Amino acid sequence: MEISMPVPICLIENSPAGELRVQQEALRVLAEISQPVVVVAIAGLYRTGKSYLMNRLASKRTGFSLGSTIQSHTKGIWMWCLPHPHPCRANHTLVLLDTEGLGDVEKGNTKNDTWIFALAVLLSSTLVYNSMGTINQQAMDQLHYVTELTERIKVKPAAEGSQGDMKVKVAGEGGRQEGEDSAEFVRFFPAFVWAVRDFVLQLQLDGREITEDEYLENALKLKPGSSKQDQPYNLPRKCIRQFFPARKCFVFVQPASRKCLLRLEELWEDELDSEFQEQVAQFCHHVWETSKTKTLLGGHVVTGAMLGNLAVTYVDAIRSGAVPCMESAVLALAQIENSAAVGEAMAAYEEQLGRRVALPTESVQELLELHAQCEREALRAFMARAFKDEEQQYQRQLKDKLDSKCAELCCRNEQASSDQCTAVLRELSQELEKRVCEGSYSVPGGYQRLLDDQREMVEKYQRVPGKGIMAAEVLQQFLKSKETVAQAVLQTDQSLTDRQREIEVERARAEAAERDAQLSQEMQARTEQLLQDQERSHQEHVQQLTAKMEQDRRQLLAEQEKALALKLQEQERLLREGFQEEAAQLQQEMRNLRKEMSQPQGSCSIL
Repeated sequence: MEISMPVPICLIENSPAGELRVQQEALRVLAEISQPVVVVAIAGLYRTGKSYLMNRLASKRTGFSLGSTIQSHTKGIWMWCLPHPHPCRANHTLVLLDTEGLGDVEKGNTKNDTWIFALAVLLSSTLVYNSMGTINQQAMDQLHYVTELTERIKVKPAAEGSQGDMKVKVAGEGGRQEGEDSAEFVRFFPAFVWAVRDFVLQLQLDGREITEDEYLENALKLKPGSSKQDQPYNLPRKCIRQFFPARKCFVFVQPASRKCLLRLEELWEDELDSEFQEQVAQFCHHVWETSKTKTLLGGHVVTGAMLGNLAVTYVDAIRSGAVPCMESAVLALAQIENSAAVGEAMAAYEEQLGRRVALPTESVQELLELHAQCEREALRAFMARAFKDEEQQYQRQLKDKLDSKCAELCCRNEQASSDQCTAVLRELSQELEKRVCEGSYSVPGGYQRLLDDQREMVEKYQRVPGKGIMAAEVLQQFLKSKETVAQAVLQTDQSLTDRQREIEVERARAEAAERDAQLSQEMQARTEQLLQDQERSHQEHVQQLTAKMEQDRRQLLAEQEKALALKLQEQERLLREGFQEEAAQLQQEMRNLRKEMSQPQGSCSIL
């Protein structure tokens, strides 16, 4: 699928009044993207060069507006959809989100800034945080948005009768409320990349050279103690460590002289600092190579259309004054996707049927086998797109539609067969009808001639191929329609005695009864085949559902194991730094997660 989007467009508008609104043009673009998306968002203070990095990720010199003044230039969230440049993501779309600069004094609305930051977190699979200078306390203070995430986002809907929204448990937070485990957020949140611009320090610690990642981890170390002075220092660090356990750091020297910075997007490669060029190349390569496909909890892959629906769901919640709930958003998205999955499955059924079926079929079994093949493909299409259909509501809808299609197909097949048989009999009986009209059988011996001609016609009829499953029934109806004529010829045949006429009447009745019995057996066999096919269909649905549930279970376990590994890694850091209490809390969270992982898989009860 070719993506033609020469310039970025606004995804979420932030009006001067601070009202967020998803733009219809952006939704139309996303709706056309059926590929999985890798979503990279960037956030940070205004006038820190975010847009430049995003343009480089797009492999362009220009695109996202850089601006050249001290005012925040990008309003809201802007989007650029491009073919993913990495070979391993050849069938993916790279979606770049450039967010409005945070902390613009002219806007004077920190709550609005927090929503912008929260939306960047919710929509992305990799979040780049862009800052200037060094990672010091000022930089941490400026990242206060991360400490407010749990006030702006919740994982699960509040329990019925509960007061307010649930808060996350941040290790060591004084007076923390019971609420959601940070592992719940980790499973939804993106990977975190901290980009430090205009970095002038040496990457050294205690006289030894360190990596950029070690520099970040050292900056995130906690202060021992729980005094009022320690809490503001530790809280943003704790939040980053717990919410973004998968994190990376890049530092960038100043790209050019201060004068040239005003026209950064116009500079050619040889006008940029060579070390800066190398750092940008490493940054882009890392983001392209490591950024994951955007997924929902349970590992369901997000397409462009789904990303647009997610944005609408979150922004609508914010506009209504509610706290965006990730699980509720996923469920709302699941309803949209599952309904579409039913439609897609039925389209797949019709496509397969159009390719395979030619009516009428010679037997019911042949028709049911065709239906089964098409149903199997429809189910595969449904299972590939559907998710969180936990009560099998949409799969039941699909089965009802497929059952109706099967019944409709049987009716169409019967009608096609009936039409074909009627046409054959009409053609074959023309000569016989002509002779009846001419009185050819109203002579002595005419009755026997009529029987002989009828038998010859029936033999020819039975030799005609492609009549379908109604051949016997249509023939029986035809012969019954001719009984009156046959009886009239019999009664007027002067060559027959009364006894012979009685014998002929009994013989005709016996032949008709035999044909009725054979027809009844055929219809009974047909009914049994349909019942067997219903059982086959049920088993097919159960089998594919069971396989999908097992796949979902494996994916969920993989997510949980990853979260467990990241918690264990953080616990080891806390123990090395001497934070026994916080490490013990993480231990309890890991126990809870292991308990959840050991829960038996739910059974599939459908239909």
